[in-house]
Amino acid sequence: MKEFKKYYTIPAPPQDVYLALTYETTIMLWTGDTAKMKAEVGSEFSLWDGSIVGKNLEFEENKRIVQQWYFGEEQTDTPSIVTIKLHPLKETQTSVELRHTNIPDEEYEDIVAGWNQSYFGELHDFYEE
Repeated sequence: MKEFKKYYTIPAPPQDVYLALTYETTIMLWTGDTAKMKAEVGSEFSLWDGSIVGKNLEFEENKRIVQQWYFGEEQTDTPSIVTIKLHPLKETQTSVELRHTNIPDEEYEDIVAGWNQSYFGELHDFYEE
């Protein structure tokens, strides 16, 4: 199992980034794909038409999101946890602190590429335009 941690800068305030990560309609706008999401502890979510699935564990509005990600049928004793913290950066930017723990070794490269390109890459581009 591996861990990934990185900071991203998104050209939008934390409240906008939080909405973009927690509300189904907004997620579909910036991903261009189907999504199921509720900002509700214990709810399950699905992004990119089921490419990413998991359970929402914690929410601190405009500040923090904690999720458990699932990897196929294989469930381990140690869940894969994603923690996203939003820090204000200037008036119109957010520093996103990402920590993803317990990534299966065989999934690591794809997960890192997904975070950089599809997830925060697309979100950055959405707000930059």
